[in-house]
Formats: sequence, C-alpha cells, structure tokens
Amino acid sequence: MGQVRLPAPVKFFCGLLMAPAISQVQVEHALEPAFGPVVLRSPRLPFTQTSYYEREMGGQLMRCYVAFEPLRGVSELAAAKHLTNELERLWSVADVQRQVNLDPGYLDLAKVVLATTKDYTHRLYIGAGMYAEVTLRYHRNSYQPWEWTYPDYREPTALTFFNQLREVYKAQVRERPEAS
Repeated sequence: MGQVRLPAPVKFFCGLLMAPAISQVQVEHALEPAFGPVVLRSPRLPFTQTSYYEREMGGQLMRCYVAFEPLRGVSELAAAKHLTNELERLWSVADVQRQVNLDPGYLDLAKVVLATTKDYTHRLYIGAGMYAEVTLRYHRNSYQPWEWTYPDYREPTALTFFNQLREVYKAQVRERPEAS
C-alpha cells in the first residue's frame, strides 16, 4: 500500500488574453491581491494563433503570461479559476463581451496545468465546478505540448516562459526549510 502524501506546493501563473482597451498593468494589479506579486512575465505578443475569441473580444488581442511569487497548494486551483472568472465578468461590456480572458494554472517540475470550466476527455474534475488539464509535460529538458495543447501554449515564447518559471520554482523549492 502506498503512503499518502500531500502534493508539494506549486507555482501559480495566469495566461492573459487582452483586448486593446485593457492594460496589462491593470490586470496584474487586480490579480496580485489574491495571487501575490508578479515574479515573472512573458513578452506581450499579438494573439494570432486562432480567431476563436475575435467574435466575443474583438480583434488586436494580446497574449502574455505572468507568474506569482508565493508557492501555493494544488487544491487552490478551482478557487483561482472562480476568481479569474469574476474578474472577467467585471471587465465585460454589458455582461456579454469579455475584454480579458484569464487562464489560471500552476507549474511544477513535471507539468503545466490549466484550470477550465469545461469538461472533456483529457480533463479531470477538481471540485467546485472546475476541471484541470495537463497542458504541457516536462520531457527532454523542456516543456512539451500534448495533442490537445492550445496553439498559443505551443509557441516558443510560451515554452520559454514556462522553462524560465521552472528555474524560478526550482530555486524557490530548494530554499524552503522542508527541502533540507
């Protein structure tokens, strides 16, 4: 029989997809009270991988990723998604058209996990109406996509961000008293 252990703390991040009317600074300031200070951010790039969001959010969307300083428990992911959904509603126009899409998730040494409200064959229920999927796996010294990984999470900029974040996370885990 295996020994029951709680998972190690993880590094939370958020994928930001923003319409031109929303500033990244504004979004980060809204996220920091719940998630902590931003410790790493990717470059902000045009979102051109798909037109999926254009009908709802308009054109000229920008994508970037931000990660937060404190380590957190895996069990906090569902609550994080509820919070980001509420922030999306606050920035919506007439409660219909989103101006920002927020994808919270976490990283550990082996994987990148995203929270979602939608069930599918490769997603697991994590409670409170939320699901999670392993979006990237760490293999051969880098995070690698799966067949279901969203196109923007396959991009070199995203993979570079997550590989950099893994190094930040590794250093932070080594500094924890429990790691000694």
